[in-house]
Amino acid sequence: MPKLKTHRGAAKRVKQTGTGKFMRERQFSGCSHILTKKSPKRIRGFRKQVVVDKTDSPRLKRQLPYT
Repeated sequence: MPKLKTHRGAAKRVKQTGTGKFMRERQFSGCSHILTKKSPKRIRGFRKQVVVDKTDSPRLKRQLPYT
């Protein structure tokens, strides 16, 4: 059986936690310009990571076989 290839695009965007959940960055498109009208709390929220939805986890497990 040949080795499975890792989906490099997914590997750059998603990290797996110790418990097996996948973490991703928040949408960053809202935090690049016109920041004066956005609250500091909202801007800080863009820096945090969130857990990927559980319905996407099986797909990510296939894309990232060795994580």
